[in-house]
Amino acid sequence: MAGIKQFNEDEALEQALHVFWRKGYGDTSMPDLAKATGVQRGSLYHAYGDKQNIFLLAFARYQRNYLDMVRRHLQLDDPVAALRAYFAYVISSMSIPVPQEDGTPSSHTRGCLTTKIATDETAMDEPVRAALRDMLDRLAAALEERLSRPDAKSRLTLPPKDAARLLVSFTRGNVVMERIYHDQQNLQATVDSMLEVLFKR
Repeated sequence: MAGIKQFNEDEALEQALHVFWRKGYGDTSMPDLAKATGVQRGSLYHAYGDKQNIFLLAFARYQRNYLDMVRRHLQLDDPVAALRAYFAYVISSMSIPVPQEDGTPSSHTRGCLTTKIATDETAMDEPVRAALRDMLDRLAAALEERLSRPDAKSRLTLPPKDAARLLVSFTRGNVVMERIYHDQQNLQATVDSMLEVLFKR
């Protein structure tokens, strides 16, 4: 029927996300997205408008899934264990080999999508910046909520809001270290050092 999308939107946005993650924002083209999704370029334009809108929709879907997993890990009873589990998830996620165009794993890890886009000057139009800010703000809010519980707040060396902001910034640094060293064990050891600083013994 005319006007009805003839493709699975979730699958198309997931495939588009992989392209942005692999190539970055600036080097991704509409033909790249059409090839990866299996959707004709004209159909993509008709359904979504342009590359930026496809990215924003794919990123919003990624954000929902990512933050759901973050909140799940933060539900552990002990706050230090909860944060350790959160960081283990983050480190594991960014250490996954990025798939090549044929779908096979490459020797490169995928890193952090938010940081990758944030460091791409061609992506810094306000709608993209707003999406990235929203992601980091929601991550900070999830961390602050967990750190505001009595079991955590009584042990913190900083107010929950400040601690959450520090942890979000800390994850950005961990992303850079992962890109250089590809050493999950070293990253987790750095996390443990941070938690030693944040929590009273």
